[in-house]
Amino acid sequence: MAEGLSAVARTGRHAAHVTAATAAGFYPALYLLDRPVAGVYALFTPIAFGILSPLPGAGRERAATVLRAVPAAAVLVVLGTVLAVGTWPAVAGMLAVGFALAFGAVCGPRIAGAAPGLQLFYILACFPPYEPGTLPQRLAGLAVGGALLALAEAFLFPDAPEPSYRERIADALDAAARAASGVVCGEGPDPEEAGRLGAAGRELRLSRLPAGARPTGAGRTDRALAQAGAATRRLLDQLALLTAHVPAPGDTVSADLLRGIAASCTETAAALRRGRRERGRDRGRGRVLAGPQLLEEMVADFLKARGGASDGREPVPRAVLVRRSTVLTAAVSAVTVRTAASLALGGRERLHGLPREQFWYAAEGTARLVAVRIRGNLTRRSVVFQNALRTALGLALARLVAGSLDLTHGFWVLLAVLTLGRTTAGATWSAVRAAAAGTLAGACAAGLLIVGAGGASGVYAALLVPMMLVAFTLGPLGGPARGQGLFTLVVATAFAQIAPVTWRLAEARLVDVLTGSAIGLLCGLLAWPAGARAEIRYAMSGLLRAAAPLVRAASAAVTDGGGAPPDGPSPGVRLALHRLRIAEAAYAQYRTEPATDGSGAAHDWLAVLDHGSRTLVGAYWLPRTDGMPGLPPDARRWARKAAEEVATATVRAAGFPPDGVRARPAPLPPEVAARVPVPLLAPLTDVEVWLHALAHDLEAGSGARPEEAPLPERAGP
Repeated sequence: MAEGLSAVARTGRHAAHVTAATAAGFYPALYLLDRPVAGVYALFTPIAFGILSPLPGAGRERAATVLRAVPAAAVLVVLGTVLAVGTWPAVAGMLAVGFALAFGAVCGPRIAGAAPGLQLFYILACFPPYEPGTLPQRLAGLAVGGALLALAEAFLFPDAPEPSYRERIADALDAAARAASGVVCGEGPDPEEAGRLGAAGRELRLSRLPAGARPTGAGRTDRALAQAGAATRRLLDQLALLTAHVPAPGDTVSADLLRGIAASCTETAAALRRGRRERGRDRGRGRVLAGPQLLEEMVADFLKARGGASDGREPVPRAVLVRRSTVLTAAVSAVTVRTAASLALGGRERLHGLPREQFWYAAEGTARLVAVRIRGNLTRRSVVFQNALRTALGLALARLVAGSLDLTHGFWVLLAVLTLGRTTAGATWSAVRAAAAGTLAGACAAGLLIVGAGGASGVYAALLVPMMLVAFTLGPLGGPARGQGLFTLVVATAFAQIAPVTWRLAEARLVDVLTGSAIGLLCGLLAWPAGARAEIRYAMSGLLRAAAPLVRAASAAVTDGGGAPPDGPSPGVRLALHRLRIAEAAYAQYRTEPATDGSGAAHDWLAVLDHGSRTLVGAYWLPRTDGMPGLPPDARRWARKAAEEVATATVRAAGFPPDGVRARPAPLPPEVAARVPVPLLAPLTDVEVWLHALAHDLEAGSGARPEEAPLPERAGP
């Protein structure tokens, strides 16, 4: 109930912003200056940016986005005005502009949010009559409308700012710090605390955030924030495992590192809230400190001490080694969070002792990162590419039909394609049916209004403001039927003031919307009609196939030596990263589409994504040895066999067999572990824990639900 009232209030505020900006620009242009063309653009600019475009942020942040988008809109108005010379030039321009703006979503939420509104400016300008002389009026109306909307967003009932993703990470890190300190002092398992940590981690998933608040941009800041959020989720999951199991008394080696993790989380959270880099005092590297030492140094000390004797005489028990491996993975996640947070806040880490592959973007410029993102999504397997091509083809076809048939107010045809298109044919059909019914009702009401009011422009002028306020408040909340019906009344009331109209204006509106609906539905049926529900299987399968070789390579790098770490991503890591990004985009869209059947219901796609992410983290962090020359042959054979079993299961899981995949790599046999030299047993345990964690993810993701796994099977990197 409270959430519903909040949504109504938020929509009402946005409606007030758009209505105030529209009225303040439209009426003076039309009635004081007698500039109807400027009035049209002053009318549609707030509608484009305030209603069509789901701009991210609140208040001044939205205002700044509007002001930054106005120059791009002006370019599109100029381009549309020039190409309106003929139907085919306008169609070609619509195809290029439609694809470029829709595909621009890969570059970040701000571009994705502003794209629908920007489409409208080209659509308005590219229709006859061809009048280049009116370009100054068009640009003036655009500038006035944009400025007025920005002022309204900033000062008229501004929305309260929501917590940013950076602040959400900081809150989660505070919880992680408390949990790490609690593990040090804990006297027994705490399932309730484990549950709270798991819930805190789930809140950081991008699917839980509004689209505009997600750090999905191509630049270094967004990439670093996304990496920090993912690492924080892993950290919380790992600490949840530690709190849910019996602690190892007297394990001072783990306790020291846990204190360092807590200190690092606290200081990183403070730096994120301040919004600037924490500069370390000891070496000037711009690092967040963990107590008196950098956390990386504490990890190095831990690696030296964890495999030694617990009391100076006896070997460390296997259970303690497994637990220390879990603590190590938590520390790895904390280091990743701290480094990524520093990069997100403007730092340029030197990455001393850190895997450069994991932070490959740190030294790249923005142009290079944008180029990498665009190139990676120029594939038919990318849902962003599919959506952009579907949108561009629909808009271009609509412009061709409207121009060829010389439809009155033909831009309404394109507007229908733009607003009613969905990512699946089924969802498009549902929207089209509702919109047709709503437009019919709105057209009848508009026709009656025009017949009753006739040419009394004062009636339309008095009705426009309350009608916009109602339409822009109730339309977004009521679905396509209510939205199209009310918008029909708004445009009829507005255009009746610009030029004399008859009831046939309502008829033209109905014909145009039905034509655009048919075109949108046709494109939805011909171009990837199943949307992400079909694509997600290909994306997840590709991710699993790319991950399988990394499992073998990372395990072999530990036991046989991996050589010097590369300066950038290896081909295998680069492929897995690319497949992970494609799969994440497919999953994000999949979550927005209605479930029409049981497709994908048997699979836990999040577990598949976790498997890919965990594989990459292991590939980054596990190969840290120069080989194990003293490792017994049977231990080496065990590591090779266990890795091969997980890798083979990963390939099998890529086919998504109906009964799922069972992956149960054999644990390190006690008699084999007894023959392994003490210094080598700890890194071998890391491999074991990692492989069991991957197997757990595989079983969950493939539909073969695993039982609740004990600590060694779920605590991998």
